[in-house]
Order: sequence, then structure tokens, then C-alpha cells
Amino acid sequence: RVIVHVDLDCFYAQVEMIRNPELRDEPLGVQQKSIVVTCNYEARKLGVKKLMAVKDAKEKCPQLVLVNGEDLTPYRETSYKVTELLGEFCPLVERLGFDENFVDITEIVEKRLNQLQQSGCSGVCVSGHVYNNQPINLQDTTHVRLVIGSQIAEEFREAISTRLGLTGCAGVAWNKLLAKLVSGTFKPNQQTVLLPESCRDLMRSLDHIQKVPGIGYKTAKRLETLGVRNVGDLQALPSASLEKELGVSIAQRIQKLSYGEDGSPVTPSGPPQSFSDEDSFKKCSSEAEVKEKIEELLPNLLERIHKDGRQPHTVRLSIRQFSSTDRWFNRESRQCPVPPHLLQKFGKESSNVISPLVDILMKLFRKMIDVELPFHLTLLSVCFSNLKALPSSKKGSIGFYLKQMSPPSSSGK
Repeated sequence: RVIVHVDLDCFYAQVEMIRNPELRDEPLGVQQKSIVVTCNYEARKLGVKKLMAVKDAKEKCPQLVLVNGEDLTPYRETSYKVTELLGEFCPLVERLGFDENFVDITEIVEKRLNQLQQSGCSGVCVSGHVYNNQPINLQDTTHVRLVIGSQIAEEFREAISTRLGLTGCAGVAWNKLLAKLVSGTFKPNQQTVLLPESCRDLMRSLDHIQKVPGIGYKTAKRLETLGVRNVGDLQALPSASLEKELGVSIAQRIQKLSYGEDGSPVTPSGPPQSFSDEDSFKKCSSEAEVKEKIEELLPNLLERIHKDGRQPHTVRLSIRQFSSTDRWFNRESRQCPVPPHLLQKFGKESSNVISPLVDILMKLFRKMIDVELPFHLTLLSVCFSNLKALPSSKKGSIGFYLKQMSPPSSSGK
């Protein structure tokens, strides 16, 4: 197999910088309770670290700008957009938290390899770094397949950057464990491919057993009682001792992991829980402009919902308002159910839905803003959520999907 692990850089901070571009050059931290859960690279240069106490972070960097990250909605929505985008390339995409995805690109690699062999072209060059600077042997098909994988990983990162404005790292290897471990070798916004000959070095480079994905805190503590602190210790431990402490199946799984062996498949995650789109701008200060922005956002959203095939039962409008008195930004959202008579029109008569949806969203807008007074908005976001499958006689039926299927399926749905 050829697996790509895509890991977005300082994800929450990136989402905040996209939502509010004025924060881009500031040292920025995202705060949840009294912890800085992540920070951008500007802040990292000044000594702020992930999961630092706010008090300590402020001491390290007095000019640190903090944004409240308690509401996960914007991060969740952006995360699903990334998974959805990767799904356009390949159906085998598995989410891991908000900021990581595994993609099994074996099939795409095979196709490209066949095309290369048919064209008689041997010139493939690697994209990004090779772990350990190991030389590539173009006579070795395994090497060539991983090199092609690195080119596809570059395409993923390029698409995420161009279409969503996000940067990230990628790791390319032949299983999930190794792809995840190698993806963080060069940061930020870089990628690394692992060749089989360097697997041992990568595993031995982990200074603590808990750095191995799949070995959690409790297991690590039990291993420490056996004198196991790093991967070398685990590899050297007799199987019998490990099986006695952890039981046969866990012991065997963990020992395989210590050698970089991982047979777990990339399991496609479920469909997104919401669809949203937003627009940020320097200033929007009239009802007419707000209406125009909403009208611009809806067609693309309705198209995505139509492709998905489920009906959204909730619509939400979010705004970001700039206050000239305290020179800061305030976010607010309002949502309401989608009226039943409109639900029937989703997907087949999208153009007939736009006007009534605009009316609904403008009502939500007026609940947040007194239009009689001056206002200054810098962002508008429309989100459809609470997605439910259509009755089986319609779009959700097997018959419908069989009719819709066109090889090869590019949407991955």
C-alpha cells in the first residue's frame, strides 16, 4: 500500500488567521479555559508552546494575542472541508481528529505507475524530503511507488492551500503508523517520504515508547515496570515477558508496532456533519451588502448539499463585527430550522430555494444587528447542519445510487 498522512499546521490558529486576516502577522494563541491549546509560528518564535498556561504564555510573550477557542464549530467545519476535498481525489480518506487525515492512494499510484511503464518513461522525481536523505533506486518498484506517492501528497497539499488557504505537512509510507510518524520530520508546510531501508532508524529515533501511535499512557506505564522506556527496549524484550504482562494479543500488536508494522486499513470516515461557506472582507456596513454577500455564498453551498444527497434541517448565520470603540472583533451566530416546505426543494430546485433562504438568513441577521444603527462587519458565514438522509424512495435508495454511479467515482461518496 501507499498511505499519505496529512497533518495541518497549528490548525486552530490557522483557522483563526483565515477568519481574521489581521491576526496573520501577530503572535497568536488559541485559548480554551486557562490553556493555550495551540499558537501560530510567530508566537512559537517568541517562546510560546502548545498547551502552555495562559499566564506563562503571557509572561513569555506579552504581545501575544489570544482568541477564545471554546466554540469548536469553525474548526469542525474547516476540518470537514479538508476531508471532503481529499475525498475528491480518492475515496479512502480517514479522519484522525480535526487536523489529521490518512489517505490510501495505492490505486492512484498503481495507475500512474502503469502509465509510466507504458510510456517507457523512467524519470520520476521525489517531491519534498526523503527521510535520512536516503538515495532513491529507480530500479526498485517499491521506491518508485513511494516517489509517485510523494507527488500525489504534494498535489493534496497544493489543493488544500489553494482552495482552503491552509498549510500542512505530509508523510508518505506503506502503512498508517509510519506515514504518521514521518509526516512531522520537517515542519511547517513540508513533506517527507520514508523508504523501507530507513524504517528501523525512524522507529529507533523515538525517544519514548509513548511516541509510538497506538501505545497509550496506561500501556506505557505498564511497560515501564518491565524496564521498557524506548523502542529499542521494547524490541529487545522477550515476547514471553510482554505476553505475561499484557496478554497475548496486545503484546503481539505492540511488538509489531515497535518494528513499524501496521496492517490496519484506512477506514473512510462518515460524511460531514455540516456544510458551510464564509466570506471575510474589510467592511460591510449596509443591509443591501449583507444580502448580496449571502446571495453569493448560497449557490456553492446548495450545490455541495445536492451532491451529498442529504437534507439539512438547520441553517445558521454567523457574523464578525468590528467595534471601533474597543478596537476588537465580536463573533455571533443565530440559527433556526429549515421550513419543511423548503426541504422538499433542496437538490432539485435549488434556484427556487435561494430567495426564501435569503429571507430567513436576513431575519437571523436582524436578530443580531440593529440595522438602524451604524455597523461594521468583517465576516459572514452560512452553515447548513443537522443533515438527514432522504426517505428511501428518493435520493437515499440503492437504485438511485446505482444510477448515479459513474466509474471511476471522483467524489468518493
